Amino acid sequence: MSWRADIEAAAQRLREQGRGYVRETPLWKLPGALFGIERSGVEIWLKLEHLQASGSFKARGMMNRLLSHDIPESGAIVASGGNAGIATAGAAQALGVHCEVFLPEISSEAKRARLRSLGAKVVVGGAAYADALAACLARQRESGALLTHAYDQPEVVAGAGTLGREIEAQGGLPASVLVSVGGGGLIGGLAAWFETRSRVVSLEPEQAPTLFRAREAGEPVDVEVSGIAADSLGARRIGALAWEHTQAHVRDALLLPDTAIRSAQLWLWKELKLAVEPAAALPLAALQSGTYRPQPGEKICLIICGANVDPASLN
Repeated sequence: MSWRADIEAAAQRLREQGRGYVRETPLWKLPGALFGIERSGVEIWLKLEHLQASGSFKARGMMNRLLSHDIPESGAIVASGGNAGIATAGAAQALGVHCEVFLPEISSEAKRARLRSLGAKVVVGGAAYADALAACLARQRESGALLTHAYDQPEVVAGAGTLGREIEAQGGLPASVLVSVGGGGLIGGLAAWFETRSRVVSLEPEQAPTLFRAREAGEPVDVEVSGIAADSLGARRIGALAWEHTQAHVRDALLLPDTAIRSAQLWLWKELKLAVEPAAALPLAALQSGTYRPQPGEKICLIICGANVDPASLN
């Protein structure tokens, strides 16, 4: 299977059939000194994917999934912590089809309200994403709707990979790409695109370490998830496709405490006026905490992946 070819095909499909739903988001190049990095020549690239149509990178994969299949009258169905549901609902609305979204109880009210505004039917239940997924799968068997998985389908991973393609087209190859990981759809797509041409670094909260624990065990395993970013990064197990791509192309899997994530989230708002959710702040948190230490002259791309946040939480 040629994943780079699949990503190219996804980019063309989104451009020609996506009805303008998926946007090209800005790549902002800034000096490392702005972020308190003293090593000479370090350049920080912020990929502002929180400006995507659905408020997150998920728009790419969800629209690619819908465009790759005939959609039944019952429409599309998805389980999500919020962002994949919002992306699926937005894509469904753009294509004029019904959408049903299953959310866990930890999902934020901001994300629920956004889903309702997109015309989706919202079902809330279960403590975590895995519970919402089980309910979603049961409903899908009844309705026959097209299932959009939040992170573990080839079309979803290839769609996410178009983000890597876009970064390279806009700015060339960064030395490293720092990316938040939940179920792994985004890092899977980025690793499939960059392979070893850039150093893709996995970042997870200490309380949601799906890839980190899988690497310790030598295979995907279930983990308990909680903490500040659990609504976005709350998958209980790393996806099979993400496992495949990260095993082949990702060397570093790092963990971050919630305190560092929250500090970085607030810094992005106060210093750069970027209103993002905690999951989007992990790349900056890795730099600010010293968990990731850049080399002199390194060009580091931080994926600012989502903005579905209650603005009041940034005070």
